[in-house]
Amino acid sequence: MIATLIPALGLVLSAALLALTSLALVAAWQLRRPQRVGTILAEDRPGTAFLFHGDRLLDATAEALALLPDGESGRAWPQLLGRRAPIFPDLPDGIADLPEGSTLSFASAADIRPPLVLRGERMKGLTRLTLEPARRSADGEGGDVAAHAALLSELQTQRALLARAPVLMWKEGPTGAVIWANPAYLIRAVELLPDGEDLSWPLPGLFTLPPVADRRPGRVKLVMRGGAEWFDLSSATVGDEVLNYAVAANSAVAAETALREFMQTLTKTFADLPIGLAIFDRSRVLQLFNPALAGLTALQPEFLISRPTLSAVLDAMRAKAMIPEPKDYRSWRKQIMRVEEEASSGHFEETWSLPGGQTYRVIGRPHPNGALAFMFEDISTEVTRTRRYRADLELGQSVIDAVDDAVAVFSQAGQLVMSNRAYAQLWNHDPAVLLSDAGIGTLAAWWGEHSAPSLLWDDAIGYVTAFGDRTPWEGEIRLLDGRMVTCRFRPLAGGATLITFSLAVVRIPPLRLENPVRDRLRA
Repeated sequence: MIATLIPALGLVLSAALLALTSLALVAAWQLRRPQRVGTILAEDRPGTAFLFHGDRLLDATAEALALLPDGESGRAWPQLLGRRAPIFPDLPDGIADLPEGSTLSFASAADIRPPLVLRGERMKGLTRLTLEPARRSADGEGGDVAAHAALLSELQTQRALLARAPVLMWKEGPTGAVIWANPAYLIRAVELLPDGEDLSWPLPGLFTLPPVADRRPGRVKLVMRGGAEWFDLSSATVGDEVLNYAVAANSAVAAETALREFMQTLTKTFADLPIGLAIFDRSRVLQLFNPALAGLTALQPEFLISRPTLSAVLDAMRAKAMIPEPKDYRSWRKQIMRVEEEASSGHFEETWSLPGGQTYRVIGRPHPNGALAFMFEDISTEVTRTRRYRADLELGQSVIDAVDDAVAVFSQAGQLVMSNRAYAQLWNHDPAVLLSDAGIGTLAAWWGEHSAPSLLWDDAIGYVTAFGDRTPWEGEIRLLDGRMVTCRFRPLAGGATLITFSLAVVRIPPLRLENPVRDRLRA
C-alpha cells in the first residue's frame, strides 16, 4: 500500500514544483516588464499625459491621443515636438536628456491663452509628460483646457494660412452652393458685384463648372473688370461636399500664347523656305518639318506627320533613291551612324550626288536638349552653273593658249585674270606660281627687269588702272636678249585691259649676186 502511494506522491510533488516554478517565472517577467502605461497614467493622474521610453510612445491618455494626428504611433516624439514647439519654445529636442528622478516644467509662450505648463518627469527609465493649465480649474478638468488651447493654436495657424493664400479656395455643399470661401475668393467676388451691392449669403459662384461627376482638373477663365484671369482648377470630394482650388495661371497662359505665336511664325517662315528642314528630338523622332522637305525627299506628308525616327526617314529616302547609293548596305548603315554622330557634334555637312542627277547639300546641326536639325538644299542648278562656268573658263584658256602671241588680261582693279602659254614662254614665268601678287605694278616691274629700260611700263600701269574711255595704243620694247617685242594695249568690257606681246619679225631682203655670164645671156 505504502509502496503504491510513494510514486503517486512523487508525481504530485513534481507537478506542484513545476507550477510554483512557472508562477515564479511569470512574476519575474511581470516585474521586469514595463507596466501598462495606460494603467499608470489612468490611476496616477488623469488628463493630458504621455509616457515615453526613449523616443517611443508607450501610452497616452485619451485627451493626449486626441492631440496626435490620426494613425501616428511608435516614435511619436518628433511629431509631438513639431506640433508643440510653437506653444512651448523652450521644449528640449531630446526627452531622454532629463535626469533620473527629476521633474522639469516648461511654460507656454506669452500669447497662448489660457497659459499652459508642460511637466516632464523621469522615473525608472521612463519619461512622463503632463500638459495642464498654469492654474488648474476647480473641477480639475485641466486636460480639456490644454486640448482646447492646442487646438486653438492650430486653428489660428490654419486660418492665417488660408487668409494669406494666393490660391482661390471654396467649398460647395451637396446642392452645389458655395458654403465657404477664403479671402482671395471673396475679393474677386466683391469686385464682380454690381455697384452699390454688398456681398450676401449664399456666396456667388465665380466659375461655371460642370457637375462634380464630370469635373476634371483643367484651366478656367474668370472675366474681371480689368481683363480676363486664368486659373488651373482642381477639386476634391469630402463626403457630400466638394473642395475646389484655383491656382493663378496667367503667366502660364501668356507663355503658352507667346510660344504658340512663335511657333506659328516659325511655321509660316519654314513654309516659304526652299530648303527642306527636319528637326528630331533627343530620341531621334521627327518633331518638326516644312513642306519643302516632302518635295525634296519625295516622302509623303502622311509619313512625315506620323513622326518617324531618323533611321526610318533615311530608310525611306534610300528606298526612293534620294540618298547616294553605297556599295553595300552595311557600309550604308555605318554612314547613317556617322551622319547622326557628326550632326550631334555640329560638324556634318556633305554634298550628295543622287542617282537621278540632282545634287543636295545636307547640313546637320545640334540643337538644345540633344535635338538634331537637318537641312536639305537642292544645289543642282548651282552645281550645273559652276560646271558650265568652269567649262567656259577651260574653253577660253584653251583658245588663248592656241594664240601665238603672248596674251595677258587685267581686271579694272589691275589684277591679272588670264594669261596664255605663249606669255609664260616669252617672260619665262607663270604668274600663278612665281608671283603672289599678280597685279599690274608687280608684273610691270618684272617686265622692266627682263627688258631694256623704257618708259612704256609706266604708261602701261596708268592705262590699265585708268577709268573711263580709253584709246588702244601700242609700243615697242627690246628684251635683254636683243629681241624686239611689240606691246599692244586694248580696252575690254567692264574696264578690263588686253595686252598682247608680239615678237617683231625682221625681214631681210634677198641678196642679189652679180653673174656676168647670166646678165650677158639675158641681154
